[in-house]
Amino acid sequence: MRTLTWIATLVLAACFCSELVAQDVAITNVRIITVTGPVIESGTIIVRGGKIVSAAAGPSSTAGLRVIDGKGMTAMPGYIDAHKHVDKFNKDQAESVLEVGYTTVLSGGGTAEDNLKLAQNIDSGVFQGPHIIPAASLPVVARDFATVLEKGTLVGLTPEAARAAIREMAAKGIKHTGEIVMAPGGPSPEDVAVLKAVVDEGQKVGVQINVHAVSTPAMTGAVNAGITRLVHMPNKDFTGREDAKRVADTGSIVLGLLAFGAPIIDRYSGPPAQVQFPKDDSPRFRDGKAWPEAINGANRDAAGKATGTEAGFTIVNARTIWDANNQALGWCTDQNYDDKVVLEHELKSYSIMFSMADIFRIITINTARYLGMENQIGSIEPGKVADLILLQGNPLENIYPMLNTRVVLRSGKVVVDKR
Repeated sequence: MRTLTWIATLVLAACFCSELVAQDVAITNVRIITVTGPVIESGTIIVRGGKIVSAAAGPSSTAGLRVIDGKGMTAMPGYIDAHKHVDKFNKDQAESVLEVGYTTVLSGGGTAEDNLKLAQNIDSGVFQGPHIIPAASLPVVARDFATVLEKGTLVGLTPEAARAAIREMAAKGIKHTGEIVMAPGGPSPEDVAVLKAVVDEGQKVGVQINVHAVSTPAMTGAVNAGITRLVHMPNKDFTGREDAKRVADTGSIVLGLLAFGAPIIDRYSGPPAQVQFPKDDSPRFRDGKAWPEAINGANRDAAGKATGTEAGFTIVNARTIWDANNQALGWCTDQNYDDKVVLEHELKSYSIMFSMADIFRIITINTARYLGMENQIGSIEPGKVADLILLQGNPLENIYPMLNTRVVLRSGKVVVDKR
């Protein structure tokens, strides 16, 4: 326990600590997407001590600063992923996520020990990567994955045991649970008792409760039990406007994963990705197997055949929830094939229902708010951590410049430079 507490202290001290990685930088001649303010077509960003000092139109004094000429590029806050399984990531994989443009990732699965170790390796400079926010899982009764999808992870867990697990997370320095899987039919009375217990204990010790809900009954059942942070857009059914209003009225935020049910077609994914598949013009699910039969917990017709309707439910539900409250939709990918392909796949689904300005908010400030970090990251404003990316081209036009990250600053330090 002492060792884990020591590691957690190092992680928390290093994460978002500008003194460890600070550089004084000026980014000039650059289009600036502030997210929370107007777009600046040509301006200068000044970074000192790892923090944004200013972002304004026109030139500024750059004396004593490292100057990055942003001509032809667009600056925006680094992407934020609030649920991705990165606990087993090695150097190549962590650097791959960073190079795509992610500067903050909540590690949504795995053990506290693995997540803390990953964060420590990155923050101490063993290898490059985004800021990692560690999470830990509640104890579950050992059972196969199919049963977990059907019945959830709370089966057999008592409120008392759940409270103890939350206290143990807090003692290790963990501020988030991993995904707590809800059964598609919604939480049982026993589940509700456990959820209320973990929400109460989490509020006492500072642990945010994140629940995995892939149906409207699961989502609304969790919200009614006091959960306000939901992993994944419902993909089992359509979410009605009253259900969306319930999400909005409680201040809840749902992480998208809109492309979960959509096939990946003609996109190569090789090492260092954990899941690999060839470029062969065949529709594949995110595990590399044939779509739609391979979809986890697939929606099926009367004959038992997978329908692939997950792809339609998510994008429509996202718009319904957004229309109820445009702060209620955040970003996650939860996919472990090639990181650039993952980003493209998600962006394509979002672009069906949302403008580019909407997408910028979803992948930055809304997700920062999901993490409780909107005062630190998620927009280009004075005083915020200088987690910035430079994209080649103009992402106001379409999604494709968002796939062309040239420079990444993490806490003000240039950690990727592909100019």
